[in-house]
Amino acid sequence: MIPTLAGRLQTRIFVLATVGALLTALIVPVLPGRPGSLGAAYRAAFLMLLAVIVVGLAWELLYHLLMQFRWDKDWPTLFGLVTIVPEGAVMWVLLNTGLVPGVGDHVSASMFLTMFVFVWLGQWLFVNGPMRVFFVQWRLRGGRLL
Repeated sequence: MIPTLAGRLQTRIFVLATVGALLTALIVPVLPGRPGSLGAAYRAAFLMLLAVIVVGLAWELLYHLLMQFRWDKDWPTLFGLVTIVPEGAVMWVLLNTGLVPGVGDHVSASMFLTMFVFVWLGQWLFVNGPMRVFFVQWRLRGGRLL
């Protein structure tokens, strides 16, 4: 299956809003360097997740443009895994410059790195494994869920 742009956008939103939210809820209580209260940590973590979803839509547009230069118009799976580096770096810059509303300066490097890697790898593994089993039509419709 070669995902369409609409399929990539829908998949990113769906997986981060479901699997990403579940993983975020699970990891927050044990995050290193989290803000004083658990409530503040959850607030910051879910705002970061929301920012990852929004910025991720722009990433998908960029990835779609870059894929047009490949003969098969698709990423190898390893390329998909390696995208964690630029996505994480951009999110860290956005957080450090205060461009993610509501988060402020509550995010330590250890908290961000632990949460981002845990959630990002979790959603990547879900898309490359169980999602292909549970959503067979997703594969046949170019990654579109709707």
